Amino acid sequence: MNEKIKLFGRPVKKFNLKNREEPELFRNYFPYSDVPKVVFDKKAPHLNIPEKLFITDTTFRDGQQARPPYSVNQIVEIFSLLSRLSGPNGIIRASEFFLYSNKDREAVEKCLEKGFRYPEVTGWIRAVKDDFKLVKKAGLKETGILTSVSDYHVYLKLKLDRKSAFQKYIDIVETAVSEGIRVRCHFEDITRADIYGFALPLAQKLMSISEKTKIPIKIRLCDTMGYGLPYPEASLPRSVPKLIEIFHKEGGVPSELLEWHGHNDFHKVLINSVAAWLYGCSFINGSLLGYGERTGNCPVEAAVIEYMQLKGTSEGMDTSAITDIGNYFRDVINADVPSNYPFVGKTFNTTSAGIHADGVLKNEEIYNIFDTTKILNRPIEIVITDKSGVAGIVHWFNTYIRLKENMKIDKRHPGVKKIFDWVTKQYEEGRITSISPEELLSRGKKYLPEYFQSDFDSLKLRAEKLALHLVEEYAEKPEVRSMNSGIVEPILETLVEEDPFIQFAYVVDKDGRKVTRNISSIVDRAKYETMLHDTNFSDREWFVSPMSSGKSCVTDFYTSKITGRLCITVSAPVTDAGNKIIGILGFDIKFEDLVKFEETV
Repeated sequence: MNEKIKLFGRPVKKFNLKNREEPELFRNYFPYSDVPKVVFDKKAPHLNIPEKLFITDTTFRDGQQARPPYSVNQIVEIFSLLSRLSGPNGIIRASEFFLYSNKDREAVEKCLEKGFRYPEVTGWIRAVKDDFKLVKKAGLKETGILTSVSDYHVYLKLKLDRKSAFQKYIDIVETAVSEGIRVRCHFEDITRADIYGFALPLAQKLMSISEKTKIPIKIRLCDTMGYGLPYPEASLPRSVPKLIEIFHKEGGVPSELLEWHGHNDFHKVLINSVAAWLYGCSFINGSLLGYGERTGNCPVEAAVIEYMQLKGTSEGMDTSAITDIGNYFRDVINADVPSNYPFVGKTFNTTSAGIHADGVLKNEEIYNIFDTTKILNRPIEIVITDKSGVAGIVHWFNTYIRLKENMKIDKRHPGVKKIFDWVTKQYEEGRITSISPEELLSRGKKYLPEYFQSDFDSLKLRAEKLALHLVEEYAEKPEVRSMNSGIVEPILETLVEEDPFIQFAYVVDKDGRKVTRNISSIVDRAKYETMLHDTNFSDREWFVSPMSSGKSCVTDFYTSKITGRLCITVSAPVTDAGNKIIGILGFDIKFEDLVKFEETV
């Protein structure tokens, strides 16, 4: 007789750990010398959609492992957008963060300061007991723990056997719950694991600990290599429907403690995540725009739309935040978002075929997936052909560059006629394809220049933001606010050494007199050796503006009389404990070097 146990009041079969001397690598499924094999056993589980479905986010953990790390300010802004998208009911329930670097911990601190109920800030650590100090110090109530379950990981990576790995995981989880911390166990590589011989016995042991301690322990099933299949009739360990049903019904894991984390190696990340929902898993995990290791994770914004399709409601989610998220990634982070990327790409709801465009003009419902204006704050767009006319061209520009009502281009603008003439000529010469957005924007920049920011202006704006952020950050440092030259100078010396685009750094008092000696990059040091010591700067724009407004200042371009380089100056007020301005911090910036640096970050 199979031994029975009770988990959360429900009797289930007990699964015992099956240790092995050699790893089980499922070579019939994963030959490695060929693509993986799809095997069917023709046994299909039944749909079992949980009453409550949720999304969790890994933008700041897994999402940062395949792209340059976000700055702290960027993390805070993205987290705020996630909270707005999540809505008051917390459909996006949690977001996980690294805790290892000073920057990681600062980001966690600033996100917690926002005071958002959702998403909850959670951590991620290795299966190392000392790492819990980071979780406790950060004040987090939940953390993920890496608990790999496939023999690929246990035997080949960790160099353990199943029994040793099992005990290691249990020990670390018991340490966590003894500290009152909720745990999320990441069952890495679940789609290559021995489900009955290792994964289920581990899950049942974790559930017994959870039931005994009354502390939730969540099981996150991680499709680390994207091998999961959405087909119910596929065999274990690859069938997502079977995995979810077995952990829930046979293993005794409640739906609300089951979570799916997928990867997109085989283009199945969204459908696998949805399959997890359909067969009994309450939580699916993803990252914004799908950023993640290798091919990425389930896009959170796609999961949001899928949730609305399954539930028939938004549950208060602010889906217009999806558009703002796309714009932020594209315009601020400078992420390369494909123009046809669903929901956020520049042309995702643009109708290209001429005959389709004609239909849209008659009724947009014919070719728009839903009311994108209402749901995403993205009006449908059409492309230009020889049938568009002047009105169509004006409509395209006003819509594409999102001009406000009082700024919209008039059809009588002479530039519009020139663009119309160019379009007409294209078709007179035999063109049959529509005019691409890139072609129209190129003509718009030529004939409607006042409506476009030049590449140089855009570059200048990004560089100025970077420089202003730096001077504002340093103006708040206690060393600078001391106005003591012996304390201020070392920190500025370190700064110009680390950031050589800073030609000259200085602090002046409220009368415009320098309180620091000349601090410059090593290549310019000799040029500043005997200059500017007794100069009164109280008539300079970078001094007058922050002294009178209390705000940071960035000057126009100028050629430095000392170095001959094209420069800008950025400055910020330095205040005392009572917020009274006591001086000005200024940086003379070599613009060309700043631009090169900006492009690298």
